[in-house]
Amino acid sequence: MKRILILAALLASLGLTGCKTQETPAAPSALDVIMTRTSIRSFTGDPVSKEQLETILKAGMAAPTAMNGQPWRFVVVTDKDKIAEVFGNGPRSGLFTTAGAVIVVCGETTAMRKPFGQPDAAEVEMPNMFWYEDCSAATENILLAAHALGLGAVWTAGYPAMERIEPISAALGIPAKVVPLCVIPLGVPAENPEPKDKWKPENIHWEQW
Repeated sequence: MKRILILAALLASLGLTGCKTQETPAAPSALDVIMTRTSIRSFTGDPVSKEQLETILKAGMAAPTAMNGQPWRFVVVTDKDKIAEVFGNGPRSGLFTTAGAVIVVCGETTAMRKPFGQPDAAEVEMPNMFWYEDCSAATENILLAAHALGLGAVWTAGYPAMERIEPISAALGIPAKVVPLCVIPLGVPAENPEPKDKWKPENIHWEQW
């Protein structure tokens, strides 16, 4: 019994020693991710895995949403030829064609729901008044999640510039009542810009303006 106890203690000590030599770096905190995120406009062209994309989209769908409307819809394009076809003709084409994936964040502008305060009423089609705000919150979560995974991304505008929205909607078959808010190219960064310091205390008004 004594020999067994000594052997167990020896194995335990070896296991602890092994753990010390194989420690992985701590994951960045949420505040670290927020403070160090920056826009990435140059990518290596390496693919982004479906698992990474689903993690990023889960983060997007975890955003706050008015009355739990969840109006966001996402079109994810990973095929290089399709990315080039849809996004590769403008002055910033390299921004998209080097990305591992492109996410188009869209908002459903109407939804079937019961009139407010009438739980027994039939559902009717009503405007999603806050789709823009909800989808903007989802977009920020997507950018932060990409950064947390070691990827880069940038928010490029769609809505309300109709000259950008209409070709994207037509090329991707987006329904009329669904509006592209923005287009996010993302991938493995080919640049490492320093985050901008945007802290300006003069923009804060305590208690009142």
